[in-house]
Amino acid sequence: MARYTGPRSKICRRLDFPAFESPKFASIRKNYAPGQHGQGFRRKLSNYGIQLREKQRIKYLYGVLEKQFRNYFKKASKKIGPTGHNLLIFLESRLDNTIYRLGMAPTRRAARQLVSHKHFLVNNKIVNIPSYSLKEGDVIQVRDKSKKMDIFHSSLKNISNDNPMPWLSVDKSKLSGEFNSSPSRDEILEPIDEQLVVELYSK
Repeated sequence: MARYTGPRSKICRRLDFPAFESPKFASIRKNYAPGQHGQGFRRKLSNYGIQLREKQRIKYLYGVLEKQFRNYFKKASKKIGPTGHNLLIFLESRLDNTIYRLGMAPTRRAARQLVSHKHFLVNNKIVNIPSYSLKEGDVIQVRDKSKKMDIFHSSLKNISNDNPMPWLSVDKSKLSGEFNSSPSRDEILEPIDEQLVVELYSK
């Protein structure tokens, strides 16, 4: 299973962005440049640098690698509607991201691992592909054999209602959720600017 396994706190600092859900990896901007001794000055980013940084932010946030991200962009550009919006909808529709959004996993990284270990059913069928794309009406549930695992119950305690996101609904008692519809752009509250990615790939 391809995934990023390098140092995460360095990524957050370099991108000046909390690319991972854990508070441990929250973005901390310091008054000196990265490096062993913090030598030198921070250079002002060019337009290309700003666009590239935004792409990296989105890529790390959703836990996808470069080839996957480029493929999502190609699919988004062929679909009717704004390419940037379509890109985010594809990323939000991933199974691992949806499980995280439903509150069944503390992080997207944990959700990815749980999916690959076959702890989830989609429409009563085992799915172990984290990038599986959900469609309207799909029902996600924890397998019966996995329902006693503490990770699901402890994660769901942080969800205050049955609609963690406008396009999702969750039944805590049954450890299940439903992908009601594809999200609209204004429902995705992540602090990202997908238009910069469109400009980057349009060159």
